[in-house]
Amino acid sequence: MSYFAQAGVILIEVLFGLFATLFVLRVALPLARANFYNPICQFVYRTTHPVVTPLRRVLRPVGRFETSAALTAWLIVTLKVWAVYALLGRGVGLGAALVIGFAETLGLALWILFALILVRVILSFIQPAGHSPALPIILQLTEPLLGRLRRMLPNLGGLDFSPLVAMLLISLSRVLIIAPITDFGLALAR
Repeated sequence: MSYFAQAGVILIEVLFGLFATLFVLRVALPLARANFYNPICQFVYRTTHPVVTPLRRVLRPVGRFETSAALTAWLIVTLKVWAVYALLGRGVGLGAALVIGFAETLGLALWILFALILVRVILSFIQPAGHSPALPIILQLTEPLLGRLRRMLPNLGGLDFSPLVAMLLISLSRVLIIAPITDFGLALAR
């Protein structure tokens, strides 16, 4: 692979990844009942609004699950997969790109959750001074999973092992769920 192809792959991964992350967050924020008036939520809603609103006429939300944002994230990641493979000189068909894109979209959602849990753990040690609009969002996005795990785990005298268990479950999900879906998509590409 040439240096320009490597640089192109990096640019495609970063740009498409950032856009897909916005739409994954657009799906996650209502599910976590995040504060709509938080500046970070406002940013996510405003940047995704021009795409999500017209699609909502066709794809109605299912409860708090934003189907139009989920579909958009999937299509962005699928387009990224297709562009990366094309840049590498390995064309993939539509079916393979959709399957790999689906796996990578799920992987992105899990990676975001993993990163948020890690940031939450680090912030619990340093107790940041002042008010950051990111802290409440991090708490709201991670608490549904961590709260369930906390209720299931035995009380160990004030030590909270739910982040460790959650990060382990996310890592296992990437290996046991995401990797087989990706392998299936790669088998379709051959």
